[in-house]
Amino acid sequence: MTAWRRIGLGVLVSGLLAACGTVPYTQRNQLMILSNAEEAELGEAAFREVKSGATLVDDSRLRLIRRVGERIAAAAGRDDFRWEFILIGSDEANAFALPGGKVAFYSGILPYCANEDGVAAVMAHEVAHVLSRHGAERLSQARLLEIGGTAISVVFSGGSPVVQKGVLGAYGMGGKLGVLLPFSRKHEAEADEIGLVLMAKAGFDPKTALDFWRRLLASGREGRTSEILSSHPSGEERLRRLEELMPIAVEYYRKAAIVPRRPEDESGKPPDIPPEEILKRLREAEPLD
Repeated sequence: MTAWRRIGLGVLVSGLLAACGTVPYTQRNQLMILSNAEEAELGEAAFREVKSGATLVDDSRLRLIRRVGERIAAAAGRDDFRWEFILIGSDEANAFALPGGKVAFYSGILPYCANEDGVAAVMAHEVAHVLSRHGAERLSQARLLEIGGTAISVVFSGGSPVVQKGVLGAYGMGGKLGVLLPFSRKHEAEADEIGLVLMAKAGFDPKTALDFWRRLLASGREGRTSEILSSHPSGEERLRRLEELMPIAVEYYRKAAIVPRRPEDESGKPPDIPPEEILKRLREAEPLD
């Protein structure tokens, strides 16, 4: 058996030994070699470290983030997650999520959110990452690449160190550009798609997600990194994709919004919709195609 066939067989066997999962809503198959328990433990540990080194904010802005986060989390339907939402005092216009239901906002992103619906757009995107287990999938990919790299080292252990180093370097770069970064862009696009559905299910207007991304893009904070080396879709591509998905999200929003008005509500405006009422209605409604 040739060296390259041995490499291919080793990586193939590793792949076959890995478990597979399915992403909610999109139904995409994903590589998954981490258990839910392992993933949650990693998320908990990382979140503790984040909080220990961050300037945490506890004011009306945090209460807004928690209120929105609880509605989005309820729409996600994962009561087994230990949801936690924090606000970090920083000018950075960003937010992130960790496995197990941990979401952090930087205060610098709030001006671009502008209102509760804008916060919901960002929150739903981050919750979508958690729901889709994107962090565990990325780690699974990295572990599989590490296994493949070890196999190459073994195959070339008796050959020239220069050749071995060159092959390992090519394997690492090929893995990064061919697997990790493209999947990261895929994850971002998937979180956009699922996030629209989640915010709509929670009773937030999904069209406001477009407003948020336009504000961020206009500010120049979204970044101009080359698409091939970026872990995020370009701003223009992101907006185009969101506009394509909007009819589906609006249908979810319509179903969530059509809730019998409470007799005491005489304002003529739709009342605030509790998450449990939204979920009850969605379970009763016919599924979307």
